[in-house]
Amino acid sequence: MLKDRHVQKIEHQSLILEGILPINKSQIPSDILAGVILAAVCIPQAIGYTKIAGMPVVTGLYTILLPLLLFTIFGSSRHLFVGADSATAAILAAGLVGIAVAGSTAYVGLASATAIATGLLLLVARVLRLGFLADFLSRTVIVGFLAGIGIDVAVGEIGGMLGLSSISGQNTILKLVTVIQQISHFSLMALSISAGVLAMILIFRLISRKIPGMLVAVVSMIILSWGLNLQEKGLAVIGPIQGGLPSLSLPSIEPGVLPQLLPTVFALFIVIIAQSAALTRGYASRHRESLNENGDLLGLAMANIGAGLSGTFVVNGGASQTEAVDHAGAKSQLAQIVTVLLVVIILVYFTVPLSYLPIAVLSAIVFVIGIELIDIGSLKDILAKSPGEFFLALATIMAVVFVGVGEGIIFAIILSLFYHVRLGYKPKDVLIVTDASGNIKTLPITSAAQMLPGLIIYRFNHSMYYANADHFKKEILDLVETAPTPVTWFCIEFTAVYDVDVTAGETLEQIQGVLEKNGIRLVFAEVGSHARSELDRMGVTEKVGKDAYFNNIFQVIDVYRNMKKM
Repeated sequence: MLKDRHVQKIEHQSLILEGILPINKSQIPSDILAGVILAAVCIPQAIGYTKIAGMPVVTGLYTILLPLLLFTIFGSSRHLFVGADSATAAILAAGLVGIAVAGSTAYVGLASATAIATGLLLLVARVLRLGFLADFLSRTVIVGFLAGIGIDVAVGEIGGMLGLSSISGQNTILKLVTVIQQISHFSLMALSISAGVLAMILIFRLISRKIPGMLVAVVSMIILSWGLNLQEKGLAVIGPIQGGLPSLSLPSIEPGVLPQLLPTVFALFIVIIAQSAALTRGYASRHRESLNENGDLLGLAMANIGAGLSGTFVVNGGASQTEAVDHAGAKSQLAQIVTVLLVVIILVYFTVPLSYLPIAVLSAIVFVIGIELIDIGSLKDILAKSPGEFFLALATIMAVVFVGVGEGIIFAIILSLFYHVRLGYKPKDVLIVTDASGNIKTLPITSAAQMLPGLIIYRFNHSMYYANADHFKKEILDLVETAPTPVTWFCIEFTAVYDVDVTAGETLEQIQGVLEKNGIRLVFAEVGSHARSELDRMGVTEKVGKDAYFNNIFQVIDVYRNMKKM
């Protein structure tokens, strides 16, 4: 009862301002400074994400306005930054290609509708408490998927960095082919500016990560473009940007288009849950704070609905921005509110300078964002720890690069589910024995070892269900058949078994029948209350007898020895 009350209290608090309250007065100056640093990091990135999403530049600033403000109100994390994100921007662009022309009014309407639909789906997930769905997209596959997107994004910006015309293609390879075909038409001016931006970002990062290299590059290049009038010399710039705050309205789209958006909405929903949950878990653990995934779902839902109503695109938890604000010393979402206020000032007073920003600068920034998504360290770590899982990550990368981002996320989801089922389909079961000193240890199934002559203790390392029923039946019968000493007792140790479904129950009855015909008794040890109730309900207990249940393997060993002495 006490636990239930605690959960209810957390759920209630998560409805509003949990990421801000209580306010520590001594922390306010640090949070304000962190908000300024966050703005310096996220504003150029948000502008860059519009290029990935195919949206007007001003909509990138909109993602740091109402969506972030709504998350600070309704979310529960004190650290997560919610705004434009490269992965979701790439998925959105892949889903809308062919439906409308990127950057057009129709395209913006579809992007906003997609954000609202994603928000509503997240809201349903919050009501049903489906935060656990994040667990079904494995970290290995997420690393591979983000790396694939990083390659796709980086390759897609090479043309812009070279001053080439629009680079298109359904996948990374086609984009690269287009660049190669147009390479002779590159602009030396665009290439020089791109190289300068990359150099500035790299140099400032080598000096100190606290220096916002992207912001320095953007401001420098705006001044250079304006001062030398580079547009008149043939350099492409962003051009006029609509100033002022966004108006709130429902996007105007054709109802018949909605079904075409559903696959994209579902893909965005999965990625947002998985990526944001991974971030909130990490920072909650780092700061030893409580975690409320379902509370964050409400914040993410409201943020995306707000994004759609304010004419921008889908938002997600941002890894680099969250790390930046945390590294700056922020302890609450007050820092994000400071960032929102700074964006308001820019939208009202400083959109004209942004119009001088060369497109090559934007491409260079997005190129860096793409490269940063390729987490070489994590890929090396996965390879060292589990070569099999590394090939899952590699397969996901190849799916994104060779097929496309939209297809890549579907492949990633299927691959994660397949991997999850694979673990349960053929768990790594063991035999329990004692060593020369009498200590308990486990051995592989292939050892055919016995605890005592005629006694096999077999641990099944997963819940028993239809997919692995034949697996454990075959293992048990093979162990009996290949035993070095004729088996008289066979014990299944249930420590790892929580559920037993109907198929598994029927399979246990079949195993009991086969063993009984061969003069072998089937017994169970360490059966949990839930699994025991299922075995009782399915009639397994009636078959094996109530005296076939033992509290632990030591009881099994004692009773078996006494039986042998008689």
